[in-house]
Amino acid sequence: MSEQTANKKDLAQWLSWIEQSHPSEIELGLERLNEVYQRLNLDLTASKVIIIGGTNGKGSTVAMLDQVLRDAGKTVGCFTSPHFLRYNERIKLNGHQAQDDALVSAFERIYAACGETSLTYFEYNALAALIVFADAQPDVMLLEVGLGGRLDAINIVDADISVVTTVAVDHIDWLGDDREKIGYEKAGIYRAQRPAVCGDPDAPKMLLDYASEIDAQLCARGVDFELTEHADGQWDWQGKTAKGDQVSYIGLPDINLPKPNAAVVIQVLSLLGIAPDQQALANSLSAAQLTGRLQRVELNGCQYTLDVAHNPQAAEYVAKRLNAEVCSGKTWMVLGMLADKDISEVLGYLKTLADEWLLVTLDVPRGQTSAALAGMLQQQGVANDMQTTYDTVAQALESLATKLSAGDRVVIAGSFFTVSGALAALELEG
Repeated sequence: MSEQTANKKDLAQWLSWIEQSHPSEIELGLERLNEVYQRLNLDLTASKVIIIGGTNGKGSTVAMLDQVLRDAGKTVGCFTSPHFLRYNERIKLNGHQAQDDALVSAFERIYAACGETSLTYFEYNALAALIVFADAQPDVMLLEVGLGGRLDAINIVDADISVVTTVAVDHIDWLGDDREKIGYEKAGIYRAQRPAVCGDPDAPKMLLDYASEIDAQLCARGVDFELTEHADGQWDWQGKTAKGDQVSYIGLPDINLPKPNAAVVIQVLSLLGIAPDQQALANSLSAAQLTGRLQRVELNGCQYTLDVAHNPQAAEYVAKRLNAEVCSGKTWMVLGMLADKDISEVLGYLKTLADEWLLVTLDVPRGQTSAALAGMLQQQGVANDMQTTYDTVAQALESLATKLSAGDRVVIAGSFFTVSGALAALELEG
């Protein structure tokens, strides 16, 4: 693509070109990216930078931080991934998706700065977000790690506060096959003499050791902050300020997003010195929503719950939350997964939820077939007459619409691709 041609591309054409311009989807390492980043000469000094990594909980942590900060009058830029329906979902300013022309302009600037350097899709994404935020100068930038931490594209930025939400085994081809190795990779976003938060109550030793070695100001759940949940759904939080003073919130109301991630959010806000009063905090946490994470929709008298739930930790949380709720009818599970996920363990948690299963093939790279899912589900003890297989999410939902009764519950889970397909089929916003 010549410079002249590049300058005439619309967003769809740019995205298509970026997807095809690098030989691999993922290429861990920061050397190439750093060269281009330095050439762009971006000024991010007006913004507080918070980087959020971890296996699960990144998206909900970003969503709650965004809600609390904006409710407190701060301007906020959010960079997250992946998107569900539109690429623009990945880059938001004050809750609004970036406009096409801003993204095209960012891609043009990146392309001009690349020279002979080739960047991956996610590297283009990260730089585009930083360009949009450098232009807008928000009070706070919330940057979500795409994969791992140490070698992830977003780690070219030095954060004012770095967060690791949880550490579980995932992406083993890239990050290692045990929590210690993965914890070390995720701890790579921590910085010397700067606040570092870990929300995992059983933090890997290698994460703790790394934080100590670089003299990061580690604030760990179970040591420096904690939450206590009560049977009625209320919960308490205790933590500390940047000066080390103890602070607490007692009797916070139940919320839809995971409370452990909300506990991380409060600790980050306390370290920043901008935690609101209890009523304002409770209102913001209750208002925070996230597409594809316990997303609730009422359609024709039935409740639809969409949750990515693509690994065991996430599936366990969804099953625990939904099993605790009363459903007057049947629960139908629409499930599609990627083949490289721990499908058996995910099924082990979700099988307690469903009366009927609609298994779908994900026609994407690494997508698992519905037939293979059916075989794995049968091994979990779920009878064949409780399962039906489909080629697509849309086909499953079309068939399901003829079977539902008032009071039934539909759970859509297993992958971002499954939720994306359902959002499109149900004509819902991403």
